[in-house]
Amino acid sequence: MQAADLRSKSREDIIKELMELRQEQFNLRMQRASGQLTNPARFNAVRKDIARIKTVLTEQAAGAK
Repeated sequence: MQAADLRSKSREDIIKELMELRQEQFNLRMQRASGQLTNPARFNAVRKDIARIKTVLTEQAAGAK
């Protein structure tokens, strides 16, 4: 996921994507705790995607003011 792609989406779509990623992060965290995590790199990728989304949301909020 690229930041440029996020900037072209509506705020509602971005928030929906954020909720989906947070759910995935929760599921990955539970898999890691139970020892069933098959792709540890996905955990870091999800974290970075969440940070990217939060950055874009902050930029949009600052630009609207």
